[in-house]
Amino acid sequence: MQPSDRRNFMKTAGAATALSTLTAPYVYGQEKKDANTIKVALIGCGGRGTGAASQALSVKNAQTRLVAMADVFPHKMESSLGALRGKFEETPEKVDVPEDRQHIGFDSYKEAMAALDPGDIVIFATPLAFRWVHFQHAIDLGLNVFMEKPLIADGPSAKRMLELSKKADEKNLKCAVGLMVRHCRGRQELHKRISDGQIGDIIAMRAYRMQGQSASAFSKPKPDDMSEVMHQIQNFHSFLWASGGMFSDFYIHQIDETSWMKNSWPVKAQAVGGRHYRRDFVDQNFDVYSVEYTYDDGSKLFFDGRTMLGCQNNMSSVVHGSKGSAFVSMSGHKPGKVRIFSGQNQVDEDIVWKYPQPEKNPYQLEWDDLLDAIVNDKPYNEVPRGVEASLVTSMGRMAAHTGQEITYDQMLNCEHEFAPDADKMTPDGPAPVTSDDEGKYPIPQPGIVKDREYQV
Repeated sequence: MQPSDRRNFMKTAGAATALSTLTAPYVYGQEKKDANTIKVALIGCGGRGTGAASQALSVKNAQTRLVAMADVFPHKMESSLGALRGKFEETPEKVDVPEDRQHIGFDSYKEAMAALDPGDIVIFATPLAFRWVHFQHAIDLGLNVFMEKPLIADGPSAKRMLELSKKADEKNLKCAVGLMVRHCRGRQELHKRISDGQIGDIIAMRAYRMQGQSASAFSKPKPDDMSEVMHQIQNFHSFLWASGGMFSDFYIHQIDETSWMKNSWPVKAQAVGGRHYRRDFVDQNFDVYSVEYTYDDGSKLFFDGRTMLGCQNNMSSVVHGSKGSAFVSMSGHKPGKVRIFSGQNQVDEDIVWKYPQPEKNPYQLEWDDLLDAIVNDKPYNEVPRGVEASLVTSMGRMAAHTGQEITYDQMLNCEHEFAPDADKMTPDGPAPVTSDDEGKYPIPQPGIVKDREYQV
């Protein structure tokens, strides 16, 4: 999309979903064995997948039941299933996953989806490199989808996911993406007020995610008893092919929520970043990132990320307008505690509006909205917007990793794909990236490697 098209796309998408014209309607319940219950399968049983499954089983506007699970690690499956059974102890029928529907292995996603009927829901919470592989299979089976963000880390994957999204539309499948901030009712009201001009024209935005180190983002050398592929999947935040690195995986929410308030995606980015106290960590991440995103009207988003112990923490997003300013997030994703100020200092005495507390959990609201779309057959496809949010985030990451200014079109059309054979991957390899004799992996070299994010 060109910049003006992207802006109009986001305006029409509004707060809840990127809508599109759908054909060949597929009505909820058609050919289902039990039209009163929507079955759910979970692909990827880590913390995010377990949380998404919990929310799926907690909706009030439909009957849901978890019937199958899949992962490549048995211990992840065991932990996730135990947590879900514990949470739904009083309604055990909601977690109906006997041993013969607990699937382990790289093809286990097919076995788990086989337990569903057309119109049911499959959750994708694996590393993003497998997103298009699983999405294609779900479309073939006529399944509705909830997929965790980010969706892609490179241009070829973005184009592939957008084409798959069109196929999902043709089958009238409902597709949700885990950018739950868009479903926060307070932020939806803030977006409306900003779009209506309450703070004037947006001239600048600031976003921060300063935190300590993440165990999966700062990995140590591979143990001798684990294959390269399995080590990288287990530590997916450490590898660009598996997650887009911690930049894409951690920072996408604030880049997305500020761009939403702007009703536009940035058209280019320049950035700096660096590695500092690495000790024996061998991952591909930087410790700090600072990105200047530019929108087509010249306004800016300044994003700063830091992952270091002992430093000041900050997780917030601020919008500055010609007539005032606003907090999109004050201290995390939930609650947003959004508010509008008459000036630029964001002090209590300047508050002119704030959303009533307590707020509803946006992680639950995104599932309520998806089930509403399924049950009432409403158009619902968040994949195009999720791809664009992921692409814009990758644009900032690539600018930092190469030391170059990167445009939206350059990111979309960059031919380098991190894991082109994700559909053929096996536990024993080969892995998308390999370590040297010291167990260290290729890292970005700004100004030296300019056309891709590390030398392969």
